[in-house]
Amino acid sequence: MERVSLTDREPAEAADGVHLALLAGTDSMNVQHFEIEPGAVVEEHSHPHEQTGYICSGELTFLVGGDDRDGRTEIVCGPGDSYAIPGDQPHAAENRGDEVVRGIDVFSPPRKDPSWRGE
Repeated sequence: MERVSLTDREPAEAADGVHLALLAGTDSMNVQHFEIEPGAVVEEHSHPHEQTGYICSGELTFLVGGDDRDGRTEIVCGPGDSYAIPGDQPHAAENRGDEVVRGIDVFSPPRKDPSWRGE
Protein backbone atom coordinates (compact mmCIF):
# COMPACT_ATOMS: atom_id res chain seq x y z
CA MET A 1 0.00 0.00 0.00
CA GLU A 2 1.17 3.51 -0.79
CA ARG A 3 0.18 6.50 1.35
CA VAL A 4 0.79 9.98 -0.05
CA SER A 5 -0.35 13.12 1.75
CA LEU A 6 -0.85 16.44 0.01
CA THR A 7 1.81 17.80 2.37
CA ASP A 8 4.26 15.31 0.80
CA ARG A 9 3.95 16.97 -2.62
CA GLU A 10 4.80 20.46 -3.82
CA PRO A 11 2.00 21.58 -6.16
CA ALA A 12 3.06 22.78 -9.61
CA GLU A 13 1.46 25.81 -11.25
CA ALA A 14 0.29 24.27 -14.52
CA ALA A 15 -1.23 27.58 -15.70
CA ASP A 16 -1.79 30.95 -14.06
CA GLY A 17 -3.78 30.21 -10.90
CA VAL A 18 -4.02 26.44 -11.56
CA HIS A 19 -2.11 24.35 -9.00
CA LEU A 20 -1.81 20.57 -9.43
CA ALA A 21 -0.18 17.85 -7.33
CA LEU A 22 0.13 14.18 -8.26
CA LEU A 23 -0.65 11.95 -5.29
CA ALA A 24 -0.86 8.16 -4.90
CA GLY A 25 -0.94 5.91 -7.93
CA THR A 26 -0.83 2.36 -9.20
CA ASP A 27 -0.12 0.76 -12.54
CA SER A 28 -3.69 1.46 -13.67
CA MET A 29 -4.66 4.83 -12.10
CA ASN A 30 -3.50 7.82 -10.07
CA VAL A 31 -4.92 10.66 -8.00
CA GLN A 32 -4.27 14.35 -8.57
CA HIS A 33 -5.24 17.21 -6.25
CA PHE A 34 -6.10 20.58 -7.78
CA GLU A 35 -6.69 24.15 -6.68
CA ILE A 36 -7.98 26.65 -9.23
CA GLU A 37 -8.03 30.30 -8.22
CA PRO A 38 -10.90 32.68 -9.07
CA GLY A 39 -10.63 33.80 -12.69
CA ALA A 40 -8.19 31.02 -13.63
CA VAL A 41 -8.67 29.05 -16.83
CA VAL A 42 -7.59 25.55 -17.82
CA GLU A 43 -7.27 25.92 -21.59
CA GLU A 44 -8.83 23.34 -23.89
CA HIS A 45 -6.82 20.15 -24.02
CA SER A 46 -7.27 16.41 -24.34
CA HIS A 47 -5.35 13.35 -23.23
CA PRO A 48 -5.76 9.60 -23.71
CA HIS A 49 -6.50 9.11 -20.01
CA GLU A 50 -10.02 8.67 -18.69
CA GLN A 51 -10.55 11.33 -16.03
CA THR A 52 -13.00 11.29 -13.14
CA GLY A 53 -13.12 13.89 -10.43
CA TYR A 54 -14.80 15.31 -7.37
CA ILE A 55 -15.28 18.95 -6.35
CA CYS A 56 -14.65 19.56 -2.63
CA SER A 57 -15.20 23.34 -2.62
CA GLY A 58 -15.91 26.12 -5.08
CA GLU A 59 -17.60 25.90 -8.45
CA LEU A 60 -15.92 24.89 -11.72
CA THR A 61 -17.39 25.42 -15.19
CA PHE A 62 -16.35 22.78 -17.73
CA LEU A 63 -16.59 23.47 -21.47
CA VAL A 64 -16.85 20.31 -23.58
CA GLY A 65 -17.57 19.42 -27.19
CA GLY A 66 -18.06 21.74 -30.15
CA ASP A 67 -15.52 23.24 -32.53
CA ASP A 68 -15.35 26.65 -30.89
CA ARG A 69 -16.16 28.35 -27.60
CA ASP A 70 -19.73 29.17 -28.71
CA GLY A 71 -20.42 25.58 -29.72
CA ARG A 72 -19.30 24.01 -26.45
CA THR A 73 -21.58 22.73 -23.74
CA GLU A 74 -21.07 24.29 -20.32
CA ILE A 75 -21.36 22.01 -17.30
CA VAL A 76 -21.09 23.54 -13.84
CA CYS A 77 -19.85 21.35 -10.99
CA GLY A 78 -19.94 22.42 -7.35
CA PRO A 79 -19.19 20.92 -3.93
CA GLY A 80 -20.22 17.28 -3.79
CA ASP A 81 -20.39 16.88 -7.58
CA SER A 82 -18.38 14.28 -9.45
CA TYR A 83 -17.70 14.10 -13.17
CA ALA A 84 -16.27 11.77 -15.80
CA ILE A 85 -14.43 12.78 -18.97
CA PRO A 86 -13.73 10.08 -21.56
CA GLY A 87 -10.20 9.74 -22.90
CA ASP A 88 -9.38 12.00 -25.87
CA GLN A 89 -12.41 14.27 -25.31
CA PRO A 90 -11.39 17.95 -25.63
CA HIS A 91 -12.31 19.91 -22.52
CA ALA A 92 -11.55 23.17 -20.73
CA ALA A 93 -12.45 24.55 -17.31
CA GLU A 94 -12.92 27.99 -15.76
CA ASN A 95 -13.32 29.23 -12.22
CA ARG A 96 -15.88 31.99 -12.70
CA GLY A 97 -16.58 32.34 -8.99
CA ASP A 98 -15.00 34.18 -6.07
CA GLU A 99 -13.79 31.07 -4.23
CA VAL A 100 -10.82 28.79 -4.87
CA VAL A 101 -11.99 25.49 -6.40
CA ARG A 102 -10.47 22.46 -4.66
CA GLY A 103 -10.90 18.88 -5.74
CA ILE A 104 -9.38 15.63 -6.88
CA ASP A 105 -9.03 13.90 -10.24
CA VAL A 106 -8.38 10.24 -10.92
CA PHE A 107 -6.71 9.29 -14.19
CA SER A 108 -6.63 5.88 -15.86
CA PRO A 109 -4.12 4.94 -17.09
CA PRO A 110 -2.08 7.05 -14.69
CA ARG A 111 -0.55 10.36 -15.72
CA LYS A 112 2.98 9.65 -14.63
CA ASP A 113 4.80 12.55 -16.30
CA PRO A 114 2.41 15.32 -17.30
CA SER A 115 4.05 18.26 -19.05
CA TRP A 116 3.09 20.68 -16.27
CA ARG A 117 5.39 18.93 -13.79
CA GLY A 118 8.47 20.39 -15.45
CA GLU A 119 10.66 17.48 -14.42
